[in-house]
Amino acid sequence: MDGKAHFSSEFFGFLAELKLNNNREWFQTNRDRHRDLVLDPLVDFVADFRDCLREINPHFVADPKPTGGSIFRIYRDVRFSKDKSPYKTQAGIHFRHEMGREVHGPGYYLHLAPGEVFAGVGLWRPGSESLAKIRDAIATNPERWKRAVSRGEFAAAYNMEGDSLKRAPKGYDPEHPMIEDLKRKDFVAAVQFTEEDACAADFINAYADSCRRAAPFMEFLTTAVGLSW
Repeated sequence: MDGKAHFSSEFFGFLAELKLNNNREWFQTNRDRHRDLVLDPLVDFVADFRDCLREINPHFVADPKPTGGSIFRIYRDVRFSKDKSPYKTQAGIHFRHEMGREVHGPGYYLHLAPGEVFAGVGLWRPGSESLAKIRDAIATNPERWKRAVSRGEFAAAYNMEGDSLKRAPKGYDPEHPMIEDLKRKDFVAAVQFTEEDACAADFINAYADSCRRAAPFMEFLTTAVGLSW
């Protein structure tokens, strides 16, 4: 698509200010700035990414609603956290599978914070049913899994991340050639960008390219959990 800068130094500057003033009084005073500098650019990015996402895969959804769509809420869930800071100091966008609200399926993610910009793909902490399906798919189709994660543009661009078990999961051969992957509790990978990248006019195209490179990985996970690719 034609070049258009969605994010700016002011976008990241506001998030940096929020980190230093993470309280309700400051945020209420600066609510209009948050809307203008952070929320509106996120909405525009998601809306402009819809056509790109349909081309990448029509089963994933770009919903630009400010609330209840692809954009993560700024409010933190502090119920079970020692940190009672009320606001997130990063912006996040998650392009879910069309069945993602009913099934814990894989998705495309964009993380935007001062000094930390990355594209993520996959499933973070899948539920026990989805986790078992992915492990079974790896165990029974190891060559397909290796093609998805170890070869081509995905392997060149992305790093696998997330937590793993210390021992083989119950029911799986500790000598299985893919045992390190079978130990994974998260099936996520990330590619790094900079703030300068995010503020560039062609960033939406660069992000779209990163999503395309993840196609073999995303196809494996999506079909493993029984969703349409």
